[in-house]
Amino acid sequence: NILEANGNYVLKTIKTFEGDILPDNKEKIAEVIRDTGRGDFILTDRQGVRQMLVILPIIEGQWYQASMVPVDVLRSSYIQTAWGIMIIIVVACSLFIWLMSRQRKMAVNNQKMLMELAYSDSLTGLRNFAGFKREVEIFLSRPEISRSELTSYVLWYGDLRNFKLINESFGSRAGDDTLRYCMRVLERNIFQGELAGRGEEDSYYLCLRESKESAVRARLEGITEDINSFNKKREADTAYCLAFRQGAYVVEEPQMDITIIQDRAKTACLWQQDHTLGESVFYDNRFMQSLRQEHELTALFQGALDRGEFLVYLQPKVRLSDGKTAGAEALVRWRNPQRGMIFPSDFIPVLEKNGSICKLDRYIFEKVCELLARRMQEGKAIFPVSVNLSRQHFKDPDFLRQFSEIADKYHIPDGILELELTESIFFDDQGIEFVGKCIRRMHRLGFKCSLDDFGSGYSSLGLLREFDVDTIKLDRRIFLDISQPKAEDVLICLTELGRRLGVQIVAEGIEKQEQIAFLKRVRCDMVQGYFYSRPLPVEEFWEWLEKRQEGEGNQ
Repeated sequence: NILEANGNYVLKTIKTFEGDILPDNKEKIAEVIRDTGRGDFILTDRQGVRQMLVILPIIEGQWYQASMVPVDVLRSSYIQTAWGIMIIIVVACSLFIWLMSRQRKMAVNNQKMLMELAYSDSLTGLRNFAGFKREVEIFLSRPEISRSELTSYVLWYGDLRNFKLINESFGSRAGDDTLRYCMRVLERNIFQGELAGRGEEDSYYLCLRESKESAVRARLEGITEDINSFNKKREADTAYCLAFRQGAYVVEEPQMDITIIQDRAKTACLWQQDHTLGESVFYDNRFMQSLRQEHELTALFQGALDRGEFLVYLQPKVRLSDGKTAGAEALVRWRNPQRGMIFPSDFIPVLEKNGSICKLDRYIFEKVCELLARRMQEGKAIFPVSVNLSRQHFKDPDFLRQFSEIADKYHIPDGILELELTESIFFDDQGIEFVGKCIRRMHRLGFKCSLDDFGSGYSSLGLLREFDVDTIKLDRRIFLDISQPKAEDVLICLTELGRRLGVQIVAEGIEKQEQIAFLKRVRCDMVQGYFYSRPLPVEEFWEWLEKRQEGEGNQ
C-alpha cells in the first residue's frame, strides 16, 4: 500500500485482510509519518487480528509504503529462527567442548608420556633415580607422617663392584643384562611402602622400611644371595660373584632435602674398606667431620709446603750383629702454626686420595738429599736413608727421572738413597710387571729398593720371586706374639730366605727386650723401633747418633 503524508491511500496493491485498518488508525499512522517518517507498531484490524505495520519512506515528505503482517505469523518466524540459532549454538558449543576435551586428553597423555620418560630408566624400564627421588620426597613430605614413623626408613646406596670387568670380559650386552637383572632382583625384594631405583651407570638406591642396622644388613645379605643365585645353574669354574659397595643412612629429619639424604648414603659408601665389602656402612657424623678435615687439609697443603711446615724426622735402623746404626728411615711430620702437630695418619691418607702425596714425597726426598749433602760437606760419615714412595707415583711412567735429577743435584753417592715401597703398590699382573721394570731402573739410577710391611698381604713370597729388592721390612704384626711355637720357625725361614736371596731383613716396630733377644736368636739383620729410638728431628737424630758412636747407650 502507498500512503500520502496525511495517511490517505495513494495506491492499494492488494487487499490482504478481511477488513481495512486505515479508517480506524489513520490519525496514528499520519502522526508516525510526521514524527519520524518511518516506524513499526502493532495495530488491530476490524476482524480483531493483531497486525504488525511497518512504514518506510518512498519519497520523503510525500509518499510512504505501509506493509502489514499478522503478529502470529511473525512470531512463528521468530521462534523458528531462534530455535535454529539455538541449535547452531548448541552444536557449536558441543563441538568446542569435544575439541577441548580431546586436546586436554592429548595433553594429559603427553604429560604422562613425558613423566614416564623423565622418571623411567631407559635400560631397565623401571624407576630411575629422578623417579625414585620424587617418590621418596613426596612420601617424606607428607604432613601426617610422624617422626617415629620417619626414622623407621633407611636410604641405601650401592654400586656394583668390578662392573667394568664384566663389560670387558663378556661384552656390553652382557653388562646391560647384568644391570637389568640386578634392578629386577632389587624390585622383587622390596615390600609395600618401599622403593627401588637405578642411579647412574652401575649404582642403585633402596628406601627400606627398617629402623635397626642389623635388620637392614640381614635384608641386604638376602638380596645379595638372591642376586648371586644364578650361580646355582653354572659350573663351579664359570661362577662369578656380584657384590656391592654399600652405604646407608637412617632418615632423621622429615624436612631434610632428599639430595642431602642421598649424599649421606653415598658418603657412607665411600668409607667402606676392602675387607668389609658386602657389608653396608651406616652414615654417622664422624664421616662429615672427616670430610671437613680432608677439605681443610687439602686447602692448607700447598701453603704449608711453601712455608716449610713439613719436617723430616729420622728413625734409626740398628744392626743386631754389632749394635751399630746402619741406616735410617725418613719420616714426615706436619707442624702447623695454628693447629700444632698434625699426625701422619690424618694427612697421609688425604694426600694419597687427592694425589698431592707425590709432591710431598719429592719434597721430603729433596730435604733428605740436602741434609746428606750438608753432612758430607762437614766431612762426616753418611749411611743409607730410606724414603717412602707412594703408589701414586707409578701412574707416571717417568717419575724416577725427577728423583734421579734431585739426587744428582746434591751429588749423593749411589747406594745411599733407598726408595721404600709397600705391598699395596702391587695391583695385578700388569701392574707387577710395570713395578718390576721400575725397580730395575732404580738400581740403574743408583737407588736401593726396600719392600715395606712384608707379611701383611697374601702374596709376599710371590713378590720376592718377581722383584730384585735389597731389603724387606717385616710387618710389626709378625712380632706381636712371639711366644707362639711357630713364630720362631717362621722368622728363621724368612731370615734364611733373605740370606739366600741376598736381601737384608729389617724388623720394624720393635719395642721390647724380649723381641730383641728373639730377633738375635733367629739372626735378623736390623731392627727399627722405639726400643732404640722414636723418630727424631734431624738435629736430635745427629746428637743421638754421636752419643751411640761414643759408646753411650750402645746395645
